Amino acid sequence: MGKAGLPVSPLAPARFPDLPVIAGVDFASAAAGIKYQGRSDVTLIRIAPGSTVAGAFTRSSTRAACILDNQAKLAQGGDAPDGAAILINSGNANAFTGARGQQSVDAVCAAVAGALDLPQGRVFTSSTGVIGEPLPHERIVAIVGDLARGLDAGGVADAARAIMTTDTFPKGASATLADGTRIAGIAKGSGMIAPDMATMLVYLFTDATVPAGVLQQALASGLDATFNAITVDSDTSTSDALILAATGQGAGAPVTDLDSPAGRDFVTALHGVMRDLAHQVVRDGEGATKFVEVAVTGAVDDADAHRVAMSIANSPLVKTAIAGQDANWGRIVAAVGKSGAQADRDRLRIAFGDMVVARDGWRDPDYDEAAASAYMQGQDLRIGVDLGLGQGARTVWTCDLTHGYIDINADYRS
Repeated sequence: MGKAGLPVSPLAPARFPDLPVIAGVDFASAAAGIKYQGRSDVTLIRIAPGSTVAGAFTRSSTRAACILDNQAKLAQGGDAPDGAAILINSGNANAFTGARGQQSVDAVCAAVAGALDLPQGRVFTSSTGVIGEPLPHERIVAIVGDLARGLDAGGVADAARAIMTTDTFPKGASATLADGTRIAGIAKGSGMIAPDMATMLVYLFTDATVPAGVLQQALASGLDATFNAITVDSDTSTSDALILAATGQGAGAPVTDLDSPAGRDFVTALHGVMRDLAHQVVRDGEGATKFVEVAVTGAVDDADAHRVAMSIANSPLVKTAIAGQDANWGRIVAAVGKSGAQADRDRLRIAFGDMVVARDGWRDPDYDEAAASAYMQGQDLRIGVDLGLGQGARTVWTCDLTHGYIDINADYRS
């Protein structure tokens, strides 16, 4: 069973991966009883002096207090000469909680700064869970000392579990470059997934030496093809946050230019880790039984391709047809038409996997309903749409929409 007592997703990996230790990063997790009893719900991450930090956050106009605080701090720069820390709680989003929300952030940051001898301006926080409920920050403050004493470089797996809410499995990914540089990351996310910056909660760490500005560029350049290319339910969270830290304690060459060989290798590896975590979030979509890739080509530009891909990926009619293993390509036609992108019925081509089901404004002459239905029974599906208008292309990932999603969200606050 997952952390919230839910069955583990059928799309889950076999186990949590063995993530490499990132020199200069330590983790500790504990139970504060924020919403549920008897489970870890707070994680503290310490980042060594001399590190740099980058971030990406939701563009929601109802952002949580912690998001506003993190953005203000990173606006002052990403250098952490004295070190930094991240405090994450699950069970309460500390969003739409008025002035009290910032008071809770300040109290938690002050406690962490005191325990770790850090500037309060280098303490970042994340909260995930129910919106509109005051955060019982005193429960977090009460265990900060224990967390500080329990910090351990090998505690990443426990941290990945502690940040879960309706997730059914912890999410982790890593990469090791040829020069020995290490990158590792953890994420949480299962519902309210339609990012508009990055994603739910994601924490990435590397032992590479990367100036803060370059680190921010490396992160930002990978968002559109990873975390901004996934959707579970078309809902964007108030609390989406991604924080990336580089400790500079590895043996690899410094990354000072993303166009250099070292820079290109680092970006490729970083974006690979980001994509892996993004896919895991979709595979843990609330109630999901299918992982679906939607690949759109032939659009007038990439922006139009993205509009079409997301229109298909977010369509309840498409997603329920996939859940029912129904090869209803007509719903894809409808989703293309409503997307707002340029489209021509007579140039449209739709495929399920390698099987063309419709083209040139009509069902494909070789369409085989039985074969299409058989394809839809798989767990990993690919929907291909070629608009036949230009060179624009975009691929996004989603899951099906089952009654399990309703079951989870109908009583989320109870």
